[in-house]
Amino acid sequence: MPLADVSTTYADIVETVFSSTIAAKAWLATGAIVLAVVQVLTASRMWGKLRRVVPLSFGTTKRIHRWSGRIALLLTLPVFFHCVTMLGFQTPDARVAVHSIAGSFVYGVVAAKLLVIRRHSRNYPPWLLPLLGGSLAAVLATLWLTSSLWYFTNVRFGF
Repeated sequence: MPLADVSTTYADIVETVFSSTIAAKAWLATGAIVLAVVQVLTASRMWGKLRRVVPLSFGTTKRIHRWSGRIALLLTLPVFFHCVTMLGFQTPDARVAVHSIAGSFVYGVVAAKLLVIRRHSRNYPPWLLPLLGGSLAAVLATLWLTSSLWYFTNVRFGF
């Protein structure tokens, strides 16, 4: 049972910092959604919007955007592992069903966004990258609302 061993090791590591694996999932997802807000703000600034809200140079904004995206993606990896190996796709109620469906899309949207970024000069319409970025932020927000917010308001607010 190698998967059971990996799950147990994961739980042991996570529970050195958090009270449970679910608490870790909620807090890591919260970190990712905070960084998703940074992503939306910095992307808006790079596209010429929110100059007064984000009064940074283009180069600084670009660096913040890239690093906040990298860190947000890293924060989602243990959450993804937890959801796939320990919980799986479930539909016992509407909240969990919406969460499972949104979770099925998140890395597909990430891959599409990264593909467009890598090949941005390939005649993509100018609206495609903001659409993918906004879609990713919306999917992450849906995931956070249907898991972390629920956890913090119905289970406990703590590590």
